[in-house]
Amino acid sequence: MGDKSHWERVYTEKAIDSVSWFQDYPTLSMKLIHATGIAKDVPIIDVGGGASVLVDALVGEGYGKVAVLDIAGAALAQANYRLGEKAASVEWFEHDVTTFVPPHAFQLWHDRAVFHFLTDGADRTRYLDVLARAVPAGGHVIIATFALDGPEQCSGLNVERYDEAKIVPLFAPRFTLVEKLSELHRTPTMKDQHFNYFRFRREVA
Repeated sequence: MGDKSHWERVYTEKAIDSVSWFQDYPTLSMKLIHATGIAKDVPIIDVGGGASVLVDALVGEGYGKVAVLDIAGAALAQANYRLGEKAASVEWFEHDVTTFVPPHAFQLWHDRAVFHFLTDGADRTRYLDVLARAVPAGGHVIIATFALDGPEQCSGLNVERYDEAKIVPLFAPRFTLVEKLSELHRTPTMKDQHFNYFRFRREVA
């Protein structure tokens, strides 16, 4: 996944709008969040949120219990500064997700950037165990990864690429796939990247 120093360096040396995963607005993520039908007063966490504007979109729409987790404090600091006074309403967690201890349950877990960096099976297992502790039965999970024809590397690190057949067995039986969508993401350097978005529901533990 890359250690903390790698990601701190990325967010210190590069402008937010120059990294390959930058989005002006998280259209597909918001579409899937709306599709869950969750209330605006339930806890939501954006894992690997970094300096993403998803938190801005959620807070702007009135979601009142939003959290952002990222291994890089520099990324969280940028998002915190950008939100201004609204940042006080957000929970900020500077932590490696594979060893994260959720302080409470989250009804929705969103991850657009982390899971495909977990190239080691043991790290994936730890991630899924944290996820299962964080999201209760009936909760929702949105995972976005590079598609099978997506990049083999990102930010100088190897990644795993997924389609439905590859990712569903990893999440079963604790999570059931509800919906899958695809996205052609254009980077700031005008390169096309294919993503798959998977929306899961948490089953009874």
